[in-house]
Amino acid sequence: MTLSLTQPTGPAHTRIYAYGAARGENAVPNDDLIGPIDSSDEWIRQRTGIVTRMRADAGTTAIELATDAAREAVERSGVDPADIDLVVVATISNPKQSPSVSAIVADRIGANPAAAYDLNAACAGFAYGVAQADALIRSGAAHYAVVIGAEKLSDIVDPADRSISFLLGDGAGAAVVGPSDTAGIGPTVWGSDGSKAEAVGMNHTLTEFRDGQAPWPTLRQEGPTVFRWAVWEMVKVARQALAEAGVTAADLAAFVPHQANMRIIDEFAKQLGLPETVVIGRDIETTGNTSAASIPLATHRLLEEHPELSGGLALQIGFGAGLVFGAQVVVLP
Repeated sequence: MTLSLTQPTGPAHTRIYAYGAARGENAVPNDDLIGPIDSSDEWIRQRTGIVTRMRADAGTTAIELATDAAREAVERSGVDPADIDLVVVATISNPKQSPSVSAIVADRIGANPAAAYDLNAACAGFAYGVAQADALIRSGAAHYAVVIGAEKLSDIVDPADRSISFLLGDGAGAAVVGPSDTAGIGPTVWGSDGSKAEAVGMNHTLTEFRDGQAPWPTLRQEGPTVFRWAVWEMVKVARQALAEAGVTAADLAAFVPHQANMRIIDEFAKQLGLPETVVIGRDIETTGNTSAASIPLATHRLLEEHPELSGGLALQIGFGAGLVFGAQVVVLP
């Protein structure tokens, strides 16, 4: 006799219920960083659009940032923390390789014993997490999820590096995802190109540092390579995400790209042919590039400044080290 296993099924649709945010405690202006890189406030503003970036105190880790953002998202969602059975944290800056940030955060927000895991997809991490929460809830593997992008990038910055150091900030953004009567999260277009793995990433390994063969590992990037890839290749991904969701750029209320660089954001909007009615997330100017946290932080700020966007469609796209990318259209809570 062949036994048949029971397979659970979940709701047909999911949506994002609420967002939460936490930023580093300190606003760091360009003038504080220009000495070691022999630069100027004007140069940084022209090339990146950044005026200040938020950085955390020495004693604050990605865990504290993630917890604060998650707490706000859960409170705003109206979901009982005890009903949250999945916590996903996208991060490249866990202060320890183990245990996960997610398990600690799940406990701190009252979601113990939720399934919890960290994912490493750099700046695409939040979009990856949303894709997974959507799929796991619809499969019946989870009921309510908290997806968090959390980074303390100031721990892995070389102040003398001109390629990326002045871009980076610290923060966390969180979203509660749960069942919905209508589709609130569109199909995810995601992927990778490991042939360009050297374009962005750490310059050394922890074992090299341990053995005295290299200094503390820090983030580096090949700026021109990343810029070309982000503008030309990622626009194709964004267009595909719109098509898969069955909408056009004219249907959008908001566009929230990864906050990598203001020039990339501007070129992106131009290539997509976004109408003037579409509000574009530009959190980078005062928060900096926060990798996995940048999309939820930018969305949180958009909804604070433009509450009328609630219920509208937003196209979000993350892209970064790997190289990896992920994009989807979501209904704003």
